[in-house]
Amino acid sequence: MKVLVTGVNGQLGHDVVNELKLRGHEAVGVDIAEMDITDREAVERVMGEMKPQAVIHCAAWTAVDTAEDNEEKVRAINVFGTQYIANECKKLGCKMIYISTDYVFDGQGTQPWEPDCKDYKPLSVYGKSKLEGEQAVAETLDKYFIVRIAWAFGLNGKNFIKTMLNLGKKYDTVRVVNDQIGTPTYTYDFARLLVDMMESDKYGYYHATNEGGYISWYDFTREIFKLAGYTTKVIPVTTAEYGLSKAARPFNSRLDKSKLIENGFQPLPAWQDALARYLKEINYGAD
Repeated sequence: MKVLVTGVNGQLGHDVVNELKLRGHEAVGVDIAEMDITDREAVERVMGEMKPQAVIHCAAWTAVDTAEDNEEKVRAINVFGTQYIANECKKLGCKMIYISTDYVFDGQGTQPWEPDCKDYKPLSVYGKSKLEGEQAVAETLDKYFIVRIAWAFGLNGKNFIKTMLNLGKKYDTVRVVNDQIGTPTYTYDFARLLVDMMESDKYGYYHATNEGGYISWYDFTREIFKLAGYTTKVIPVTTAEYGLSKAARPFNSRLDKSKLIENGFQPLPAWQDALARYLKEINYGAD
């Protein structure tokens, strides 16, 4: 199958292209240089020439705090760029996978969010823009997957694990919030699921993170330091005590993933296993 992957230089796009090639698909990865998604004519030209059978749309503005001061730019990428791609997918009759986020919800309560829940109350510019992107896809296409993830980490680009490893190396003690609850998503594992979805016609909304239970950022940091062989002390603090963040974060990022199994998709491995593999991949580890 001929597949267009946007955001190829990001954590997820990189892994998706590798997984597609591994399975014998014709993968074409693009970033801003090859196809500026905020330029409608560029999207029409590139997709019109390529004529993909599927698009896995990984490109997005994901810097949550800086989004607060750049709403116009954020919407140009996450909303309008997504709409342009969806329009072309409709024209070409190809399926589309849109990667979304737990930030489309307000993060209240303790119940896991279900993929078909429509109780959207995003708290941030980033969350609002990703929700509008979801709506652009769902209102334009019939053959779509909208897949929400949380706490993503991968080889390319910045992520929480890399930040914590740098801080843990530099300081004896780090403060980490313990009142935001969710589950990490290893892009290497997630890429496999996305290709599984692309090869199917089980369209709709899904949630996908690694298995292994719900944790706080504090719990995650302790496991990162333990597996990396760090002795850095981790102090749990509330979001209010931590301060700093410009954008509001959801406290409850628990995502219900049962729909994956109901539709015959294989869940992602446990986050503990994913973290161990990732640290080995980036040459960290107690051994």
